[in-house]
This record gives sequence, structure tokens and C-alpha cells, in this order.
Amino acid sequence: MIKAFFVDFYGTIVHEDGEVIKEITKIICDTGKVEDPSEVDGFWWKDFQSMFMNSHGETFETQRALEEKSLVHTLEKFSSSANVKELSEKMFAHWVKPPIFEDSHEFFDKSPIPIYIVSNIDTADILQAIAYHDLRPAGVFTSEDARSYKPRKELFELALRETGLKPEEVIHIGDSMSSDVKGAGALGIKALWLNRFGKPVPEGINAVATLTDVLKQCANGDGS
Repeated sequence: MIKAFFVDFYGTIVHEDGEVIKEITKIICDTGKVEDPSEVDGFWWKDFQSMFMNSHGETFETQRALEEKSLVHTLEKFSSSANVKELSEKMFAHWVKPPIFEDSHEFFDKSPIPIYIVSNIDTADILQAIAYHDLRPAGVFTSEDARSYKPRKELFELALRETGLKPEEVIHIGDSMSSDVKGAGALGIKALWLNRFGKPVPEGINAVATLTDVLKQCANGDGS
């Protein structure tokens, strides 16, 4: 029997920072030596991911620290004169006041079981974002709490341990195939891929288009 939802936050409940990233990329292009804007995105993402995947346990660094480091490397790579602190603050401002998806409040209001947020983000930032949108989760677990990022197991293990739930008693919902679906599945947690943008659904993946679709499944007895 399913007793709770574990739910990702950015990209699932609220919007990712894609528009802010576009704005920052343009600033780097305008102030640096760039032939193709996609080169900036590609380098920045690859640099961040490399540090991100190696950040756990004693080597753990917060999301803010990793984003700022990767941004410094990107400015250096493309000889940009932009101010790293000013660019970073654009991202951080989004994190604490992100636009919310239209179905999120209904999901929280009508969910028949507790909702726990499980997110790759710094604790202070997500708590501010949750308060900004007046959301009422049963609990919040972050990468900063676990000193590890999804898809590694530590964050999921922390959430299970603190809630007293077993993997088979939880459904994890998230928009990332790697961090959410594969990460949760590795621990035996049933995962729902939130596919808001109509991407092809790989074979064997359970997908929903909206959070309200999750509520419909529960009403039909499909989530038990």
C-alpha cells in the first residue's frame, strides 16, 4: 500500500531556471569571445555536472557553491568580463521565488496521502521557495541534508529513514529520468516520470503529463 509521495521540486512543482540560464548565457556572449552561444551552454553544463557528480560525503559542496564555481570557469573559458556575483544572484533569485506550475497547489490540496519534497537543492533556498508559494509538505529533504545529490542513493535513504517508510510504500514523482526515475528505482521505490512537455516515453517507464494525473490515478486505485 502506498502511504506517501516523494516529490522533486524544481522542474516538477516549480519551473526550472532555464529562462535565467538563457539570460546569463546572452550576457556571457555579449561580454566575451563566443562564436556560438551553444558552446557556452555546453561547457557550463558539462563543468557543473562533473563537479556535481563528484560532490558527496566529505567532498560535498552546496548547489550555490557548485553553480558559482562552474560559472567562474565558464567566464574564464570565454574571456567574459561579466561579474560572477551579479550573474549568480540572478540564478539564486529564481531559486527562492520560482514560478509555480498551475497544477501544483491542487496536487498539494487534494493529495490523499502525505507529500514529502526530495530535492537536489540547498535547504535555505527551498524553504524560502516553499514559503513563498505557501505550500505545506509533510517534510522536506535536500541534498544539503544528505550531503549527496540524486541519483545517488543517500538522499532517498535519508527520506525513507526519517519518514519511517519502506521503498514499497512510496511513489517518487519527478521530471528527471536520471535523478528521479532511475535514482528512486535503484532503491526499489516506484517512480513516476512527470513528462510535462510530451517527450517520447521509454519502454517500461510510468509517465504522467501533470500532477493532477497522479491524483486521478489515486482516485482510480492505480497508485496503491
